[in-house]
Amino acid sequence: MQAVAQRAPASDRMIPGSEIAPGLFLVEAVVDWGRPSALIDTAFARWEAPVAHQRLLHFDTETTGLAGGTGTRAWMIGAADWLADGRFRLRQLTTTTMAAETAMLRTFARWLQPDTVLVSYNGKCYDSPLLKTRYRLARLPDPLSGLGHLDLLHPVRRHWKGVWENCRLATAERELLGVVREDDLPGSEAPAAWLSYLRGGPAVNLRRVLAHNAQDLKSVAGVLLHLAALQR
Repeated sequence: MQAVAQRAPASDRMIPGSEIAPGLFLVEAVVDWGRPSALIDTAFARWEAPVAHQRLLHFDTETTGLAGGTGTRAWMIGAADWLADGRFRLRQLTTTTMAAETAMLRTFARWLQPDTVLVSYNGKCYDSPLLKTRYRLARLPDPLSGLGHLDLLHPVRRHWKGVWENCRLATAERELLGVVREDDLPGSEAPAAWLSYLRGGPAVNLRRVLAHNAQDLKSVAGVLLHLAALQR
């Protein structure tokens, strides 16, 4: 007799975190992750001067698609930074309505300072341009322009292209950090998870996207520290 797969009940609509604006939820956690020195050596990115670890903001978005363009929107923004005591703060904004996007963009803008240095994995080509477009369409000031940006994909490619099968973040985190994800929802399934929730579906896969996004942020920070250590 073939087993019947258990489906999550549609009544499971629980989104983690606090609702800080209508349809906008914030999850915040502080964890021990990495041991950053006061100054991060950025020679791996061909920068002349090191950067204080407290200026770094690692970020990653979850979106409605991978094609980009004005029809693609970010429905989740994850950001992480090291606090003064060296602990790692994870903050994630999730929208549960289309109308909550403006509040999400405003909240993320408040996390950026004039001397913030963004850290991402392929963010220069995807996440940053996408967010800039969303700020423009929302008629909000663009808080990303003019900020320093360390995109780790490029130095990873310089070091390990042709050595690894590819230079995706999942490969870098496995090879450099020993991270092997379990029950991870692939990023390609994130758009469907959000759209299903908007149509009244359960939140179980949305919570899996949150876990995926949090690990992305931790892995970006871990890869950064690994690259900085190569310069010593």
